[in-house]
Amino acid sequence: MNQSEQDNSFIAEALPAFISEAQEQIASIEQLLLQLEDAPDDRELLDALFRCAHTVKGSAGIFGLDAVVAFTHHVETLLDRLREGEIALTPELSTLLLQSNDQIRLLVAQASGDSDDAQGAAARAALVTRLGALAPSRSTAAAGQASASPAAGSRRWHISVRFGADTFRNGMDPLAILSYVGQLGSILAVGCDSAAVPALDALDPEQCHLGFVFELQTDKPREAIEDAFSFVRDDATLHVIGPDATPQRLVQLIDELPDSPRLGEILLSIGAVNYEQLERALHKQREDVSAEGAPRLGELLQADGVHPQIVEAALGKQQKSRESAPGAQDGNRYIRVQADRLDDVINLLGELVIAGAGAALLARQTRNGALMEANSEIGRLIEEIRNGTLQLRMVPIGETFARFRRVVRDTASELGKDVALEIVGGETELDKAVVERIADPLMHLVRNGLDHGLETPEQRLATGKPAQGKLTLSACHESGSVLIRIIDDGRGIQRDKVLQRAWERGLVERGVTPPDTEIFNLIFEAGFSTAEKVTNLSGRGVGMDVVRRNIEALRGTVTIHSVEGQGSTIEIRLPLTLAIIDGFLVGVGASKFIFPLESVVEVIEDRPTATALDARGRSVVELRGRVLPVLSLRTLYALDTPPPERCSVVVIHSGTQRYGVMVDVLLGQHQTVIKPLGRMFRSLRGMSGSSILGNGEVALIFDVASLSQLAAEPAARGQQQPTERLS
Repeated sequence: MNQSEQDNSFIAEALPAFISEAQEQIASIEQLLLQLEDAPDDRELLDALFRCAHTVKGSAGIFGLDAVVAFTHHVETLLDRLREGEIALTPELSTLLLQSNDQIRLLVAQASGDSDDAQGAAARAALVTRLGALAPSRSTAAAGQASASPAAGSRRWHISVRFGADTFRNGMDPLAILSYVGQLGSILAVGCDSAAVPALDALDPEQCHLGFVFELQTDKPREAIEDAFSFVRDDATLHVIGPDATPQRLVQLIDELPDSPRLGEILLSIGAVNYEQLERALHKQREDVSAEGAPRLGELLQADGVHPQIVEAALGKQQKSRESAPGAQDGNRYIRVQADRLDDVINLLGELVIAGAGAALLARQTRNGALMEANSEIGRLIEEIRNGTLQLRMVPIGETFARFRRVVRDTASELGKDVALEIVGGETELDKAVVERIADPLMHLVRNGLDHGLETPEQRLATGKPAQGKLTLSACHESGSVLIRIIDDGRGIQRDKVLQRAWERGLVERGVTPPDTEIFNLIFEAGFSTAEKVTNLSGRGVGMDVVRRNIEALRGTVTIHSVEGQGSTIEIRLPLTLAIIDGFLVGVGASKFIFPLESVVEVIEDRPTATALDARGRSVVELRGRVLPVLSLRTLYALDTPPPERCSVVVIHSGTQRYGVMVDVLLGQHQTVIKPLGRMFRSLRGMSGSSILGNGEVALIFDVASLSQLAAEPAARGQQQPTERLS
């Protein structure tokens, strides 16, 4: 394989990693821009924003993605002037940058083959014109100044560069780059920074440890100097300091430097001193040794003209380096793993759980104590592996919530509304597979709340509300599941209007008024809409039924609470994981069923099978003086086995509701590997999946929320027939 083929092979293998990292940087740019709208002068946010854009540009350059590099360069120029305080961030400028970021995202998608570019070029050309009008490039400005002042001379720049360890492996030659820089002007006082060079026995000849500090006399602008390092910019630490750099700017550069134990190196790398100054100060320090010791280097440099603020910042950096514990930087290290590989591990773990259950069953049948004990230890280890492996797929839901800042901003602007988004509980962790699949339903619910729920500022003021509406996304763990709420303080759901439309469509018998909860849930019926007109966002009667279907496909539930004139709350309850759960195994006749263990409250054992009816026609039993609705699985699923004289009742909680389920046998806790139901059984109410037991039998897994709805229905809908009626 020749060099060209090797390069093409490297690019083909590495491009997916670039696409993934670029998408993360692009998402960060969007979130930083939205945060800056609330704090436009936050220097840390501005610096982070610039670094993200620069990283995308530099990485794209390595892969020859010229379109990404060229367009991102214009954005980077504007961001650089923004962080230097030369222009201010306005809402119009923020919108322009967000639109530009969208174009970078499209260009990256195009590079991965996921998008075409039919109209993108024209849109980008218009954005480049607007970017240039708002912030002309420094090279243009410098050219204008040169033409206005033809007698202006060259300037002296201080440059420090430390090349990355992989510079040689990437085919770059630091000396060739330095030679190219020399063509821009005259290099003065060059020196090699050897602080990072390891001992000879630890030296890796394939790694680069070079760093240079030098002065460059040139009439070229800053951009020309920085472009000379463009091929190594992402793999090097570069500082280009002009002669007009302020003490504040130099202090900032010190903060950005890695920790260093040497004061001279810190000041030299940022251009606060040159080699001649440092050598003079060190020579004087060696000569002026007295009984009190040698004079302090910082004091000598201040006497030689270095600003006290700069020396103080450098001393602080030096002290921080001394206090840092060795190896502390290795405390939080990450490794990037492809999601499909992790999914394969989860699937294998599920098979291991099933095999472990089978081995434990065989061990019990042999009645061999040593074998049972060994299998018990294996089961404990499998459970620990399961818990640790599932944690690998847990991610904070706040990353998904953060995407909606842009959605709320743009949608509210389109609708002429003023809306503040509040995010609560973003640190709540959820299985990555659930997070990915819940994003689209959440998107629809947020847009629906902005369109239908929240009023315009004029409408809100007329009803005595603040002009700015409020939309809250919150998440928390509750009873072994995750509860997500979308809350708005808008107009609420017009109950009578929903009921009238339900009568018209025949969803509810005319004249019948169901409870409010059932009326609100009609919104999730297919094709249901109360919108007066069709908009780009809603009103076509599509979407909400798909939202509920997608949530239920995740073994979740969705409910609505609303007060007209005050606002609405949509609650989504989701399982923590879709792979493996702790279950509670029960038997009814020859059939086996599993409850999610976190939903089981208690068990009532050895009670009569017969039940009573309450005033609503529900089968109930008495529990500590309270009436508890119960379900008979034998009657509900028409099981052919005859009922026993006595049974057990498993008490289940779903949200705030409790109900009982009558079973024949309690089989105890069981590690449950969740398998999807076949197409034939997907319409079976009350079931969310299946599992394979250790002996090869199949057990159905209950959806406790759906069961709670069945428990609230009259006995005629499939519950155990009563022997007496409660008044």
